[in-house]
Amino acid sequence: MDYNIIRCARAILHVKDLEASRKFYIDALGFIETESDEDHMYLRGLEEHTHHSLVLKKAENPAVEALGYKVSSDRDLDALALEFEQSGCEVKWLEKGEQHALGRALRVQDIAGLPLEFFAEMETVDRLLQRYDLYRGSRMQRIDHFNCAVSDVEAAYIFYRDKLGFACSEYTDTADGSIWAAWLHRKQNVHDVAFMNSVGPRLHHIGFWLPDQLALIHTCDVLASMGYGEAIERGPGRHGLSNAFFLYLRDPDGHRIELYSGDYLTSDPDFKPIRWDINDPMRQTFWGHAAPDKWFQEASAVLDVVTGEEVALQPAKLAQHKPTFVI
Repeated sequence: MDYNIIRCARAILHVKDLEASRKFYIDALGFIETESDEDHMYLRGLEEHTHHSLVLKKAENPAVEALGYKVSSDRDLDALALEFEQSGCEVKWLEKGEQHALGRALRVQDIAGLPLEFFAEMETVDRLLQRYDLYRGSRMQRIDHFNCAVSDVEAAYIFYRDKLGFACSEYTDTADGSIWAAWLHRKQNVHDVAFMNSVGPRLHHIGFWLPDQLALIHTCDVLASMGYGEAIERGPGRHGLSNAFFLYLRDPDGHRIELYSGDYLTSDPDFKPIRWDINDPMRQTFWGHAAPDKWFQEASAVLDVVTGEEVALQPAKLAQHKPTFVI
């Protein structure tokens, strides 16, 4: 391949009230505010040296503007644009300066309808990993992954594997061998993106890495003490898939955030993907407790990279156990 995608690197979420978002993301969860203006808030984790990994953008309706990946060089962007165009995907270029703190960027609607962004350059800032005096809330470290609801998981899996160079760490299949869900990575842990079978495209959640499992539990105490008890949607718990500790939260606009810690290394070239049967109850929650219905039923709308309009839902290729609705 003529390009190198390094990792998932940033997300842009539309939110209705930046002050409500500030209280949740900064005061409660402990994100670092790099910069902000009347319409944007740029946040990062304590470990991150890039300007931000999460942009909260004021808008009339909650939505996902872009899911961003960092690439090795500016030349990779041109090669990626050609690859996507040859696959029939619509692309859009953003020149340096059009996105704050970002160099030239490529945006594209992938084959599943998700709004992707690729960039090589972002302003750098001080890494705060050892500024323990700044550790608050969840002690947020870094962005880890995206989880997306798509109508055809197998098609998305094949495209990301064969065209974009992602590797599979774990997957769920059905009795006839159809892929129900897949966890794909570029960096050397379980995933940068996961695809789950549903009507789509939608963003199910963004995962952020915490330093340890106690940080998840501490987060629950902080949220409860600040009146955010209802924001806790699922967990704490341990996934069967990935083996990681998790806590799922809903922000003031309904976007779902996963706090995540403790998965494993996938760097060896002979690593073989782990298969899970769809009827195995331990795949989602190793300890056995079920997820609430809304965890399956709700997800964030995504926008068209060219028009800015909400992307229409497509029915799932495989039969659904539970329907998915849009927030």
